[in-house]
Amino acid sequence: MRFGENAAAALLLTFTLLAILWANSPWAHTYSEFWETHVGLSFGNMHGQLTVKELVNDALMAFFFFIVGLEVKAQFTIGELTERSRAVVPVVAAVAGLILPAVIFLLFNPTGDNASAWGVVISTDTAFLVGALAIIAPKYPARLRTFLLTLAVVDDVGALAAIALFYSERIRVIPLVIAVVLFAALIAVRYLPAAIRGIAYSILAVALWLALFNGGVHPTLAGVVVALVIPVFTPERQRVEAAIDVIRAFRQSPNSEYARAATRSLRDSISINERLVTSFGPYVSFGVLPLFALANAGVRLDADTVLAALHSPLTWGVVAGLVLGKLIGITGATWIVQRTGLGRLSPGLTLRRIAGGAALSGIGFTISLFIIDLAITNPRAADLARVGVLAASAIAFALGWAVFRLTDKLSPPVAVGLKLVRDIDPERDHIRGRPDAPLTLVEYGDFECPFCSRATGSIDEVREHFGDELRYVWRHLPLERVHPRSLDAARASEAAALQGKFYDLAAMMFEFQDFLEWQHIYRYADQVGCDIAKFDDDLHSSRVLHRVDDDAQDAELMDLNATPTFFVNGVRHKGPWDAASLIRALEAGRPGS
Repeated sequence: MRFGENAAAALLLTFTLLAILWANSPWAHTYSEFWETHVGLSFGNMHGQLTVKELVNDALMAFFFFIVGLEVKAQFTIGELTERSRAVVPVVAAVAGLILPAVIFLLFNPTGDNASAWGVVISTDTAFLVGALAIIAPKYPARLRTFLLTLAVVDDVGALAAIALFYSERIRVIPLVIAVVLFAALIAVRYLPAAIRGIAYSILAVALWLALFNGGVHPTLAGVVVALVIPVFTPERQRVEAAIDVIRAFRQSPNSEYARAATRSLRDSISINERLVTSFGPYVSFGVLPLFALANAGVRLDADTVLAALHSPLTWGVVAGLVLGKLIGITGATWIVQRTGLGRLSPGLTLRRIAGGAALSGIGFTISLFIIDLAITNPRAADLARVGVLAASAIAFALGWAVFRLTDKLSPPVAVGLKLVRDIDPERDHIRGRPDAPLTLVEYGDFECPFCSRATGSIDEVREHFGDELRYVWRHLPLERVHPRSLDAARASEAAALQGKFYDLAAMMFEFQDFLEWQHIYRYADQVGCDIAKFDDDLHSSRVLHRVDDDAQDAELMDLNATPTFFVNGVRHKGPWDAASLIRALEAGRPGS
């Protein structure tokens, strides 16, 4: 996935450079001539036409906003934005990163036609952001990347709202009433037979685009509206097991009927939201966005344009808004939220690292260029704004690189894996023993790992030796590449934990490590006394998914790659993990010894 994101960012940059080269070549006149060429469709006396540029910006970009809408819906339904404690810092930071850049831009352009272009500076280009983060490669980027992607989702919501509210043309009521009716029809599509839902969504989506186009609202928002009514869910046990049954039947008796049934069953086990992102995402990343860059980034960088840009408040407003507004807004809001206790950063994230990410957030490309086309009618002014976007993106990349390199040098992250990255939290961690015991033994383990299973005997002896002086803590490190059922087992243990049965189910799964398919796990959960209906609901909840992922990201931050890995009083244990060795290590690490 990350290779694909980086390749998409590289392709976007390549087409941006091609557009600039084309617009500054001896054939520069063909650039505007090509994109202003009209294409049309006639049917009897009816005729509609768009320029090639409008076809890209108004029609093809609807697919881009469709993908953005799908990702926003997923994040708010089953992703990072479902939990307040997890979402509050990036959400507040994103809002500040939307507002402050616009304020700074308006300081440079308080009145006149250019003032309406404040929307140019509010949005971050997610594709370039993740590509830049990969190129700079700061130390231990996993949590920072998650933070920035969460922030980018909120950023996209703000940008979409701005386009809808402030950059639509003269409103016409009747087409918009039709659009509302079409929206209601889109909501009702989920109740149709599965076989015709796809064609129904497609027909209604095209009709909605036409209604918004004729109603004066920018038609690309049809993509967002359609995306928001598409169902999203985590894979459900019943559907997955049904798919397995059909595949088993196909394996026993291969034929076209079973093949179609297996394909349909596998497809239906994944939400249509996820299927559409997977299907359309590459076409948008590797087709639509590069074409958009080619159509919109072709600014002529002759001496007159560059000189005019150097003295233009429009250009400097764009640069200052994106570079300073994003850096100060995101970093400052994060600091305030932390200081007030409204939210806190994930382990391994510091304000310095957020500052590096905030600097990179000044790369505002796709939606910035998109809003230039909507907000600025004067071609000369539009070129000056584009120069500002390109300059701001280059400066933001250089500034982000400098911040990461400087902070990694002056304040390097804690040595990898030597110390526990996150303190014990009695309200969150799975503790056996007295929560305030003076000695602590933490295990990062995997329920399918045979060594972890054997270690349970050693741990029992250690606990018996120290009694109330020891608290033992389990954290997850599912090694999926070697233990394919380990992540499922970890999720199951967390679902059981919500009913107070974590260690009961853990013991069962360790005892029967060779039998950790879902039908076995559900049977074990029933045997330890779990309410199976609640267990099933919790198993697919974002709370459970995030809980396992948190531990796994801690392990990644500490560069843990084997199970079991033990920490004795917060320090990584090296050497044998038999009972005698662990007892000696705990005694040696006893406070005051």
